[in-house]
Amino acid sequence: MKLLYFAWIRERTGVHEETWPLPKGTATVQDLIARLAERGPGFAHAFADVKQIRAAVNQETAKLDAPVSDGDEVAFFPPMTGG
Repeated sequence: MKLLYFAWIRERTGVHEETWPLPKGTATVQDLIARLAERGPGFAHAFADVKQIRAAVNQETAKLDAPVSDGDEVAFFPPMTGG
């Protein structure tokens, strides 16, 4: 799967984009976030508060319970404000 990180999530993880195999037992965006948080301190910090994470699966906004599968593109970004 292709993973994209934006704004402070990118800054904390130190990664902008990567290809990563879907971990066994990962079925939803929230499952994926939990696996990513296990990758090290930067990832743990970036994904510590799931309320502050927004996701898109295959370029469509997705909720935490949205399914993910190998081959998907998943983007993570902070909440956006209007102006």
